Amino acid sequence: MDVVLGIESSCDETAAALVRADGTVLAQAIASQDDRHAPFGGVVPEIAARAHVERLAPMIDRVLDEAGMTLSGCAAVAATAGPGLIGGVMVGLVTAKALAMASDRPLLAINHLEGHALSPRLADPRLGFPYLLLLVSGGHCQILLVEDVGRYRRLATTIDDALGEAFDKTAKVLGLGFPGGPALERLALAGSPQAVPLPRPLLGSPEPHFSFAGLKSAVVRAHDSGAHAAADIAASFQQAAIDCLLDRLELAVGRLDQAPPALVVAGGVAANAAVRAALLRFAHAHGLAFGAPPPALCTDNAAMIAWAGLERLAAGGAAARAGDALDVAARPRWPLDPGAEAVRGAGVKA
Repeated sequence: MDVVLGIESSCDETAAALVRADGTVLAQAIASQDDRHAPFGGVVPEIAARAHVERLAPMIDRVLDEAGMTLSGCAAVAATAGPGLIGGVMVGLVTAKALAMASDRPLLAINHLEGHALSPRLADPRLGFPYLLLLVSGGHCQILLVEDVGRYRRLATTIDDALGEAFDKTAKVLGLGFPGGPALERLALAGSPQAVPLPRPLLGSPEPHFSFAGLKSAVVRAHDSGAHAAADIAASFQQAAIDCLLDRLELAVGRLDQAPPALVVAGGVAANAAVRAALLRFAHAHGLAFGAPPPALCTDNAAMIAWAGLERLAAGGAAARAGDALDVAARPRWPLDPGAEAVRGAGVKA
């Protein structure tokens, strides 16, 4: 049975994994860089790239040893080729090219977003196509119809900031450190989600897109006023974000000729328990099955990259097994639906 080595280095996690075609993760490793970036309150691209260089090769050796395998036993080497911080993406992709060339294995250049989009199928092999995907991470906030491997229809995107970035910036304002999303979620448990009157940008708008820049600004004003407890701001921000997600999903589902049988969520924000609970209620109210990968597969990881490679091998036949050309370029931007209509603001990048 095919096994693929996956490599992920698009932001500040260095990761490698070996995944078998039946969905078994034979070995995986993830190295966080939180301690290196915390003094700056966010990811510094140059520091991230240097950390990938230091850590990736020993990590790959470690997962191969753990699985009792060599590269020659792999069907292919899959690596994130974009989108992401270009320095980090280049480190992982160049490493994968060298390994593929040395072992005479195919190279699979994987879209990081496709890794997230297909990760629910790694977590639940019963999940079939099509399904509705809410992709929420530090860099992206999109609603997509996942029709098949390589077939993604974007229904909505953010016109300014991604939700994960808004979580981190709100946490920074509240002095919770970096990365802030998990810390904010914990603090919100002690607060009231109705305590602080925060806006719901684009709520009720006829366009299905997202906007979180105004919500971030409102959080800053609420904090600077001194009138609200930090826990109440955290809880109110989290609830405002959830309300925006549900409103935009409602509009997106209503625009489809036929709703898919399942709603799934992926990306780093999908690890948030309050977001998951709200989406589960939404799905049940609309007669949809609901799926979410375990938290370890929500944040950036190499298992999802290896799995996307396996999905491509299974779907693409001989063409996929030939792999990508070794001169394939790293891409800082790489939309899943390149034919989607450009939208205003930052949405043109998605």
